[in-house]
Amino acid sequence: MNLLDVLATGEGQAAVGQLARQFGLDQRDAQNAITQLLPALSRGMQRNAAQPGGIDALIGAIAKSDHQRYVDQPESLGQTATIDDGNRILGHVLGSKDVSRNVAARASQETGINSDLLRRMLPVVATLAMGMLSKQAQGGRTATTPQSGNSMQDLLTQMLDTNQDGSVIDDVLNLATKLF
Repeated sequence: MNLLDVLATGEGQAAVGQLARQFGLDQRDAQNAITQLLPALSRGMQRNAAQPGGIDALIGAIAKSDHQRYVDQPESLGQTATIDDGNRILGHVLGSKDVSRNVAARASQETGINSDLLRRMLPVVATLAMGMLSKQAQGGRTATTPQSGNSMQDLLTQMLDTNQDGSVIDDVLNLATKLF
């Protein structure tokens, strides 16, 4: 499962279009912004999943929420409650506003989009990412949804396992060596 691939098709494109309108970008710039922001969210989820009980906490967050509404109803991405939810997700996934600002600054360097705009987009992209995970985990059909009975943990492992070796631990350790 690759969230970037999901966003490039069907339901994902409606959400990208909503983000473009909401932040005054064209479709291509919105897609580029998401492409630069999602990996930081994925790395944050990897770090959290590697902590004791982390994968269970992520599964619980997905199972107990209605994040898939952000995919099913992309117009909800512009609501204040969505941004509040996104900021809570970012607090958990990235840990601090400083990290969020750094993510936006790096994405700005890659895209040429103003870092303040990207910083404002980040909570919305976080809700969209959780929406895609929730939709797939709850059996919603998107372009890359597995066809048969994978558990929620299997779906999350696929998303977090960047080298596709069946383990997220080595991916988190690899990330940690790059950070320190």
